[in-house]
Amino acid sequence: MHTTQPLVTFTGVQKTYDGHSLVVRDLNLEIQKGEFLSLLGPSGSGKTTTLMMLAGFESPTAGEIHLNGVSITRTPPHKRNFGMVFQNYALFPHMTVAENIAYPLTVRKLPKADLEQKVKRALDMVQMGPMGGRYPSQLSGGQQQRVALARALVFDPQLVLMDEPLGALDKQLREHMQIELKALHRRLGVTFVYVTHDQSEALTMSDRVAVFNEGIIQQIDQVDRLYETPANRFVAGFVGDNSVLNGTVAEVQGEHCTVQLADGLRLRGVNVNQARAGDAVQCSIRPERIHVLDHASQATDNVVSANLADVIYFGDHLRLRCDLPQQPEICVKQPLQQHSALASGQRLPLHIPAEHLRVYR
Repeated sequence: MHTTQPLVTFTGVQKTYDGHSLVVRDLNLEIQKGEFLSLLGPSGSGKTTTLMMLAGFESPTAGEIHLNGVSITRTPPHKRNFGMVFQNYALFPHMTVAENIAYPLTVRKLPKADLEQKVKRALDMVQMGPMGGRYPSQLSGGQQQRVALARALVFDPQLVLMDEPLGALDKQLREHMQIELKALHRRLGVTFVYVTHDQSEALTMSDRVAVFNEGIIQQIDQVDRLYETPANRFVAGFVGDNSVLNGTVAEVQGEHCTVQLADGLRLRGVNVNQARAGDAVQCSIRPERIHVLDHASQATDNVVSANLADVIYFGDHLRLRCDLPQQPEICVKQPLQQHSALASGQRLPLHIPAEHLRVYR
């Protein structure tokens, strides 16, 4: 998938609207040909502004954007030849589905025979073949979204930009469309750049995810690495569920360190960003990595005794809310078969594996 030269390069890109506060700060980003890259972050983190600068609807205050090594920083949107899908679909209500999809081709003055063939192909691509004669008002939200996607793909763009395109759909339809979008991307091999604030959506669909906060990319990585090895506290807290313990570094041993909790208990973990002895730190672990020990267990290291506050049934797993002395409540995910053995108020020995406990300054 990766070529020697990236398809898109952002170099030192900044954006301010008022001349003072930077919405995007010193952005350096490479987008590879054929990849599905998601820009993930909370509201105001700079992800949508980055997409709009790539689309040409916003101009960088500083820095350059290159496409195939050629600057497009000052190229107007209609000359960039990118497909664009918005959250509100932006379909023309007075045009049929086929006419909406044909619109980018009409603007490009394509011959009628070619136009009809491309529209038919685009309709089939999004499984809307028989619906070309309908109007947007006669379609469901999911169908309208497919039409918007077909319109973005019909002129064979080398890049498709999507700004929270599934945000208006209900949960079940959104999840179905995520799978369809991913399959479509695999089939077409077109480069997708996708903006979302939904971390599970980003993890489900993307090859790589860039996590934004306060105008800066905090981490850009493949989805499994992003989830398993977050680079800092923000990424650990924003991507996926996270159980947190606060403490102080007692000693450092190479890539690991020992952290002392408020009650004197010591835990060993991965020293992610070079915390030193005496530093106040946050220890982070995914809830599914914490194990409830049975009486036969031999584990003695990194074991804490917690009070089980509540057992919540989630259908495919149990979620245990546990209290530890002078710590935030921690969450443990457990398989369903352990349901009968658990009850609120009991003491639980929890094993926190050192290789999955990440320590952040």
